[in-house]
Amino acid sequence: MVILLRKRDLVLSCLFCCFFFGLAAVLWRGNAVPAFHVREEVPVTVVIDSGHGGEDGGAVSPGGVPESQINLAVSLRVHDLLRFAGQRTRLTRDGDETICDQGLDTMRQRKVSDLKNRVKLVEETENAILLSIHQNSLPSSPVTHGAQVFWNRQEGAESLAGSIQEALNAAVNGGNDKCPRQIPDSIYLMKNITAPGVLVECGFLSNAPETERLQDPAHQLRLAFAVTAGYLNAGNGETEFGELE
Repeated sequence: MVILLRKRDLVLSCLFCCFFFGLAAVLWRGNAVPAFHVREEVPVTVVIDSGHGGEDGGAVSPGGVPESQINLAVSLRVHDLLRFAGQRTRLTRDGDETICDQGLDTMRQRKVSDLKNRVKLVEETENAILLSIHQNSLPSSPVTHGAQVFWNRQEGAESLAGSIQEALNAAVNGGNDKCPRQIPDSIYLMKNITAPGVLVECGFLSNAPETERLQDPAHQLRLAFAVTAGYLNAGNGETEFGELE
């Protein structure tokens, strides 16, 4: 048992080293620059939002796996990688919790408060960029899988989504390439912030094999590396995705 744990830790350590070397390669490319630049001497802060949390588990797999814990695991890795790359970051949450106001009676009240507080956190952060991490679900089509990125209507968000999608297609989608899409106005957080924002749906909890991968720390690291590399490479050249359906 001890040997197995040590082997697993060794594998994860090797993966971390590989991804850090890969990230370093991204940073050392001649034209690699952060996605967004200083605005009037105010540095960009990447707000990393782990969707849901606490009693709000978000989407749930048929086997009972909630998205909130996977969201947090991926978000914390994105936070570490961006910090390693010298970026300013801020987390909406760093534990399995909501960020709602205290003393609210119903789940609905707490969820509304949580969303409003996330908007407030983004809006009070100067020169913010929002990366919101979620998991998808489509029970009517359990074979559907893959990571996809959505952007809000703020300037710069579409190109950032395209860059992150390109990285995800290469890192985790394995020939199941997806196109980035504009996010519907029904998504409260993305509709109500004035900062550029992208929502990353890392995979489908309605797909059993993908749910298993999404719980794997090594796969979570691959997702985080792709999001980080996509962010850092945004603006280095236009990417063509063809016509969006």
